[in-house]
Amino acid sequence: MNSILNYEFTGEGMTRVYENAKWTVGIKNYKPANDIANLNCIERHNKTDELFVLLQGSCTLVYALEEGGKLKFDSLKMETNRVYSIPQSLWHNTITEKDTKMILIEDSSTSMDNSDVLDLKEEEIKDLRAAAAKA
Repeated sequence: MNSILNYEFTGEGMTRVYENAKWTVGIKNYKPANDIANLNCIERHNKTDELFVLLQGSCTLVYALEEGGKLKFDSLKMETNRVYSIPQSLWHNTITEKDTKMILIEDSSTSMDNSDVLDLKEEEIKDLRAAAAKA
């Protein structure tokens, strides 16, 4: 007989707590790099979507579209117990506070081999912060 397994993660940042051949589930907690004062990059997953569920705390999803060779930032304040879908190839990141805990669900093939991280220039960081303030 199989028994029910359960997982938790209480550390800083994100870790995958469950993975099979099709999908993975991670727990994402606050880490200083996701604080508005320290956020300096965005990422995108080029072949897969990503789902977030805010369990507690505060999270603002920031995202950017490329228009005319520039990034246009926007944001969305997450609500608890709702599922947020980040479509493949959308530049994004999360702004969190110290008590934040989220669930992340994505295809198990998602990796840095099919994702990009973009370090932002100072002007882009200002634009990101301005967009986040509107959420």
